[in-house]
Amino acid sequence: MIAITGYSGFVGTELLKKINTEECLLLGRKPILGNYKHQYFDLSNPVQDLDLNGIKVLVHCAARVHIMDDNSANPIDEFRAVNTKGTLNLAAQAAEAGVKRFIFVSTIKVNGESTTGRTPFNEQENAPEDPYGVSKAEAEQQLLALGQQADMEIVIIRPPLVYGEGVKANFASLMRLVNKGFPLPFRAINKNKRSLVSVYNLVDLIKICVEHPAAANQVFLVSDDHDLSTAEMVQLMAKVQGKSNWALPVPPALFSLAGAIFGKKQVVDRLIGSLQVDITHTKITLNWAPPYSVEDGFKFSAKI
Repeated sequence: MIAITGYSGFVGTELLKKINTEECLLLGRKPILGNYKHQYFDLSNPVQDLDLNGIKVLVHCAARVHIMDDNSANPIDEFRAVNTKGTLNLAAQAAEAGVKRFIFVSTIKVNGESTTGRTPFNEQENAPEDPYGVSKAEAEQQLLALGQQADMEIVIIRPPLVYGEGVKANFASLMRLVNKGFPLPFRAINKNKRSLVSVYNLVDLIKICVEHPAAANQVFLVSDDHDLSTAEMVQLMAKVQGKSNWALPVPPALFSLAGAIFGKKQVVDRLIGSLQVDITHTKITLNWAPPYSVEDGFKFSAKI
């Protein structure tokens, strides 16, 4: 039997579509419709007892997610309370119950924020720059230590931006702007490269990691294996929606200047900079390749 946290989230919802309901235990605050077994679980509650007997694999998707312009009084403590301490509490109970494998959906932010001017990130790097990334990195390190001590297999997956039907935030906003035919100033941002992963490819990898023997105690990066510049991203969004691409050729240097003037350097860096991941280790170790192309993923996302 498989246990899943974060089942109502973007990744968890798609994962449930691929899992036999009779072999699935949901750990979370609220049950959902369907023939699922459910136990109450709150990742932020350090004192709670779970019955994980009979669970062979636990897929941990729940987290306190990254928030732009986080106004918390002490963000690092709040991220650690959930993403680090909460995860370790869950993993300790899993180990005590004899769970064989613990799959942790982490984040590429463990590697850092940018690959502009350097080679793509690999699975051996660890240089988080914000509280969310730090909390996930600390959870990874402590999970691997716990796994060795308790003889429980740990699998870590670090996705970059995840998108697909129902995605929200900047990806959805950009898709809608392209659909409305607004002339966007991104045509000249064509030298950067960004790795993305559709939720369909990510879930496929998670399913592989549930059973593949070579996944044990490994860190995997994941992507669609087709990196895009911002200009290419907008062009593909227009294509899958049957729209003309009215992007304008505004030089990237002007974006940098605007970011400096208005205090939005991080936002601009994500727009004009690069963030690439090298998934060679993932593909070779698991004999895996993304089953969906990036164009497939954009087509599904166009349904938002």
